[in-house]
Amino acid sequence: MGLKETFKALSDPIRREILTLLKKDKLSVGEIIENFNLTGATISYHLSILKKSGLIFESKYKNFIYYEINTSIFEEVILWFSEFGGKKK
Repeated sequence: MGLKETFKALSDPIRREILTLLKKDKLSVGEIIENFNLTGATISYHLSILKKSGLIFESKYKNFIYYEINTSIFEEVILWFSEFGGKKK
């Protein structure tokens, strides 16, 4: 995905909090919902945005869908940011 989608996904505090939760371990939708005072539909919307941006991916096990953070996207963003570092003269 492009940087536009990545930055759009990162612009929302709820999505950033979801990413913080996923930093520790993969979680099911239910486990993610437990951390918020929001409806399941709202969390599903945010997960969809994160998934479209490539920041997370899902895996299915039995009747559950688990979400995990995709660290390679963060590495790409960090690499892009590093291009703006000051050069020593």
